[in-house]
Amino acid sequence: MKKILDWSLLLPVVAWVAYFLGWANGAVFLQILTGLFLIGAVLSAVHHSEVIAEKVGEPYGTILLAIAITVIEVALIIALMISGGEKALYLARDTVFSAVMLILNAIIGVCILVGSAKHFEQSFQKASVNTALVSLIAILVLTLILPNYTTSVSGPQYSEAQLIFIAFACLTIYGAFLLVQTVRHRNYFLSEGAHSVEENHPAPSNLRVALSLVFLLLSLGIVVLLAKAFSPTIEGAIIEAGLPTSLVGVLIAAVVLLPEGMAAIIAARKNNLQTSLNLALGSALASIGLTIPSVVVVCYFFDLDIILGLDMKSMVLLGLSVFTVMLSLSKGKTNILYGVVLLVNLVAYIFTVIFP
Repeated sequence: MKKILDWSLLLPVVAWVAYFLGWANGAVFLQILTGLFLIGAVLSAVHHSEVIAEKVGEPYGTILLAIAITVIEVALIIALMISGGEKALYLARDTVFSAVMLILNAIIGVCILVGSAKHFEQSFQKASVNTALVSLIAILVLTLILPNYTTSVSGPQYSEAQLIFIAFACLTIYGAFLLVQTVRHRNYFLSEGAHSVEENHPAPSNLRVALSLVFLLLSLGIVVLLAKAFSPTIEGAIIEAGLPTSLVGVLIAAVVLLPEGMAAIIAARKNNLQTSLNLALGSALASIGLTIPSVVVVCYFFDLDIILGLDMKSMVLLGLSVFTVMLSLSKGKTNILYGVVLLVNLVAYIFTVIFP
């Protein structure tokens, strides 16, 4: 009975019930209640991801959480693209860009700030960060910047042949990164003393892990669906406040990334910044490395157009974010200044969305 009444099992189920009852678009009281259930689903996802990570070990636990939420996010993007609308052209680009900016500046920035405030200085393996950043920078340039400078099609978009090439390039780079992370150089992504920690804490049972896997997917799924359900309410409030509608995408991306962000921040507070960086950079890679190929396939079969190239302002902000992360993580140690600078970059990004 205690297991059945476990909060981490109950809250996602209640959140699903609230979603199907349409509470997210109901009266104000019901919206607030559904918002609390959404937060509960986020906490449940973090809890179940930690259970799975205890069983499979690092870096497999962080990979599973990153890929699971990315797959669900991709499904949501594809569903919105097929439904059509004027925004479908830019949907994949804007979603990926918002996610990457929030991961690089918000998640990594808060992790460094929180970890440094509590532990003064934190260490991690430079090899893991270099491996992830090399992969991430290549994919970012190929998908979001190069389309502005190709000439086969006018405008910031690729031709059909170019899209197919970029899809294979993304999958190749991300697949090679996973091979390095899990097989050939797994030691790059392990925290110091990780083996001793695993030996001192017995792994959860197979039944508990299977249950956590099911409820992790349920939790992530309802987080994404409720974020979509709340979007009309959020958009209405933003329009009423006289703010640009592009801010809606940023807020929804923030909600979708909450489980990963909270898991990364918790790890940083526990003085395990390596796990935080594994999760953050792995999420950024999964977000763009899986989203773009999936969207390309949908565009090919449904004969849809897609615009990937960023405008100049966005390219400058993206370049600043990537460069700041590279410098912040270049020494294998962090301090509170790096976190502050990344969070200032985040505020600059959001500020320029509101006041373009």
